Amino acid sequence: MIGSSAAPIPDETLTGIRVGVISFPGSLDDRDAMRAVRIAGGTAVDLWHGDHDLKGVDAVVIPGGFSYGDYLRAGAISRFAPLMEQISAAASSGTLPVLGICNGFQVLTEAHLLPGSMIKNNHLHFLCRDQRLKVENTTTAWTSSYNAGDEIVVPLKNQDGQFVADERTLDELEGEGRVVFRYVGGNPNGSRRDIAGISNAAGNVVGLMPHPEHAVEAGFGPDSSAFGDVGLRGGVDGLDIFTSVLKKLVK
Repeated sequence: MIGSSAAPIPDETLTGIRVGVISFPGSLDDRDAMRAVRIAGGTAVDLWHGDHDLKGVDAVVIPGGFSYGDYLRAGAISRFAPLMEQISAAASSGTLPVLGICNGFQVLTEAHLLPGSMIKNNHLHFLCRDQRLKVENTTTAWTSSYNAGDEIVVPLKNQDGQFVADERTLDELEGEGRVVFRYVGGNPNGSRRDIAGISNAAGNVVGLMPHPEHAVEAGFGPDSSAFGDVGLRGGVDGLDIFTSVLKKLVK
């Protein structure tokens, strides 16, 4: 149930789904992403950027952080990691669901798995706050548990969070329904057309700047939720991103 404060009860069907979380030097949300996978009911698999083996995972999360210290540009070095070659090939074929969160979104744009680029926030400051988002597309591998038009609240924390693209690309994203999440209640970083997350044409690759993995467990999420008053740190609006991919892979 969307917005419920209770985590789903894992069953053998879901625990058989293996979701890999890749770690780079400088990753800092990889353990949070693995915990989110486990809370959703799946099996989290630790992946190392320097390996060449995806360990038979069914999906991949590229987590937030500052991979390689964000040298050159955020995500620019990570795209050349050996494991990213395997991820890019499988994702491009449409066989592997991939989620990029914050720095992971930056890596996906640098690897040309998603269009556009991420640059510094228009106010040039690091920003951390609970952010309201509108779910625009529920047909992707990562959003099917939501209803179109749902508004969710998840934490946002970034310095290079401004999504930019030329007008033609932006029009294509809008026209093809590939804007997955949009900022509500104010644009926190100057992203074009209030875009917070997008997908590739096949819908198996999704990138978003806010952090759903920090809104999956009652007592540790945002104070607010788009689905009602949840009390202190009760918001779990990000959990359905992870349950969505598990349910899709079961089918």
